[in-house]
Amino acid sequence: MIKYIVFVLVLALVASGIWFWSKTDPQKLDLADRVAPGLVEYRQAPLTSIAYGDGARQKLDIYLPKQNADSGSAVLIFFHGGSWHDGEREGYGFLGRAFAARGFVTVIADYRKAPSVRFPAFVQDTASAIAWVHANIVKYDGDADRIFVMGHSAGAHIAMMTALDPQWLAANNLAPDVIKGVIGLAGPYDFLPLTTDSSKFALGQWPDLKETQPITYARGDAPPLLLLTGDKDTVVKPRNSKILSEAIQALGGQQQLRIYPDVDHADIIMAVARPFRQKAPVVSDVVNFIKAHSPG
Repeated sequence: MIKYIVFVLVLALVASGIWFWSKTDPQKLDLADRVAPGLVEYRQAPLTSIAYGDGARQKLDIYLPKQNADSGSAVLIFFHGGSWHDGEREGYGFLGRAFAARGFVTVIADYRKAPSVRFPAFVQDTASAIAWVHANIVKYDGDADRIFVMGHSAGAHIAMMTALDPQWLAANNLAPDVIKGVIGLAGPYDFLPLTTDSSKFALGQWPDLKETQPITYARGDAPPLLLLTGDKDTVVKPRNSKILSEAIQALGGQQQLRIYPDVDHADIIMAVARPFRQKAPVVSDVVNFIKAHSPG
């Protein structure tokens, strides 16, 4: 009997291990955030799989604060990374919970990816998601006049492209100032020549590669930027954030650059999850930025 119980327990542990390691890295991070000891910041279930387009990946999830401001809460829209071909919004509940707990209506938006599409389809999706939020977020007690966008890695690239190049929002009948601020986590903004297989496949077919680079559209009247990166990032080097910061500053625009010591490409998004907040003050820096640039 004891041998049988031990066998069942071992089998259960093995099955749990297989289940855990079958998850994507963000999904593992989300699970760690859920089970971490300490104060649970957010308990309300999100509103999931809301369509902003017809595609299977043109969907978003909404995390609502417990109590909204009388005039509506500021809105944060997040776009995940994954080299333009990987990733899914479902793994980023830890981010939705973190910022909803701090009073923001938080939207986790997905988008189409390579190989089914290539540039500029994922930028078009970014603009379409923002347009949907602008038109509908009042139904969820969000303030359409206080929309901020945020992305990590490839998500920071498409968020920044949408914010800096007015054509994408204009295609959705929106003015550039619909975005009140942009937060980029370890984003690629100036990365020519293309050196990785993923960037070549997702962007390399475009006739003028300069048009795929956020730095090309740096302008003094851009929304305020918060550029966060780590000095140990070898995937998307900190020079991307430095160069964009310098360009916006030279043009008279508003920007803040923070380079976290001993932080790499994964650490900067991990720092949003409860068990890893000690890695970098990403959450507090983002909260302070949104509050500083929220009108009204």
